[in-house]
Amino acid sequence: MSYFDLWFAFLFVPVVVLIFLLVPKKAKPYILLFASYAIFFMVSNFLIIFLLLSTISIFLAGKKFKKLDGEKAKELEKEDIDKKLIKEKYKKKKKHILVLVILFNISFLFVFKYLKFFTINLNAILKVFKLEELSIISLIAPLGISYYTLKAISYVVDTYNGKIEADDNFVRLALYVSFFPQIMEGPISTYSETAEQIYNASKVTYHNFCYGYQRILFGFFKKLIIVDRLNILVKQVFNNYMSFNGLSILIGIISYTMLLYMEFSGTMDVVLGIGDIFDIKIPENFRQPFFSKNITDFWSRWHISLGHFLKDYVFYPVSLSKPLKKLSVSLRKKLSAHYSSLIAGGIALFCVWFLNGLWHGAGWPFLFFGMYHFVLILMGNIFEPLIIKICAKLKINRESKKYYGFQIVKTSLLVFIGEMFFRADTVRDGLRMLKIMFTKMFVLSKNEFYYFGLDMFDVALIFIGLIVVLVISILKENNVNVRDEVEKKHIIVRWAIYYLLILSIIVLGAYGPTYAPVDPIYADF
Repeated sequence: MSYFDLWFAFLFVPVVVLIFLLVPKKAKPYILLFASYAIFFMVSNFLIIFLLLSTISIFLAGKKFKKLDGEKAKELEKEDIDKKLIKEKYKKKKKHILVLVILFNISFLFVFKYLKFFTINLNAILKVFKLEELSIISLIAPLGISYYTLKAISYVVDTYNGKIEADDNFVRLALYVSFFPQIMEGPISTYSETAEQIYNASKVTYHNFCYGYQRILFGFFKKLIIVDRLNILVKQVFNNYMSFNGLSILIGIISYTMLLYMEFSGTMDVVLGIGDIFDIKIPENFRQPFFSKNITDFWSRWHISLGHFLKDYVFYPVSLSKPLKKLSVSLRKKLSAHYSSLIAGGIALFCVWFLNGLWHGAGWPFLFFGMYHFVLILMGNIFEPLIIKICAKLKINRESKKYYGFQIVKTSLLVFIGEMFFRADTVRDGLRMLKIMFTKMFVLSKNEFYYFGLDMFDVALIFIGLIVVLVISILKENNVNVRDEVEKKHIIVRWAIYYLLILSIIVLGAYGPTYAPVDPIYADF
């Protein structure tokens, strides 16, 4: 299934909206839950049981946390007791439940997504020692398992920490976990961000309907005009990279990065557009990532919800753990505060990027991708004091537009190389492509250009589409909300823009046997 399937955006969503409008307020959350489970069942059939098991597990865990908190409060009211001991006793009980529920949910993710990868690599080790190899089992994963599992984990951790109160309403919790626009590709919102909004959604106004479909159409613009054309070039380069020179491969990896961004951000346009229809503010997942000053800045703007999850539920718990605190204290006696904190923080950063790579896929290119960014961010942190001194000595203004432009170009090149390994079939293929780029950077020939599989009309539309997105991104970076500006226009101007967008998608979209529509990329992760 794809959010860009016409039946989904222009049949399923309008039907859900219509039913939503007709039923009484009390029934509205049930309609949204039914729609969410219907989509899940249409794609994954009986695998819906795993979504239910995940939801039930965190619901029961939350109820148990609340019960234990009540029991603890009663015991603390008693006289002549060791309050510290009581608190520790209940904290241990809650922690055991937390670990059990997290392992329960991760076990499904491991079996469906990573079992085959780990079995293949374990068999490689067993083969070396001439031991009997294990059978390789391939399983089809439930829809959105990588997304709803992280949402489930965030809920149970937040209730354990007392950040949110455990929900006694199963429908509200189930709706938070499975809300149909978010189920396949996120964003990975927390309970406090969206649960109440979704459950209490009560109206669809003419303004919200138009405002939401305005963004949905922009997502279709990115997908049908840009992505499905770039896909032809990307497949040619990555599948036949030995036949291309360095400049062609550079064009190929830039094109893939643009394809990935346009496809995923276009999907988020559809998701957030549906949210707007129901007046639900789903968190943004992108914030003009190609205006980033460095890799850290880039990852605070790209797939924002995943970054927030890894920061809140991996980086902070690891960096604030007792072993790392002790290590940090001991290192301060031998090193400066900057470098002692870098070593302790580097361990937490390693965990974040190892899991980031693994989350994206069960394969060595994904793990390499994670470690590539780990090294870049760590080295950036290590050399930051030195860079500041060099710039000061050379009298380089780090706040100037020229330096900012240099930072954007440098960061973009590093991102392009990282995405090359992300897309390559193997790490070896990625290294070979990198070698060709640095050893065979020849001028692009006319024949090689046509071997990309695109004609001049396709190229022109790709450039026009990219320029449109770039202009809108520049305006957003300068705090100009284009959608709001369009809404302020006279109704004739506003609807002229809408019709122009619709006609451009219908007339200029990539259709026909020569184009292979790109499947939802991040749905696989």
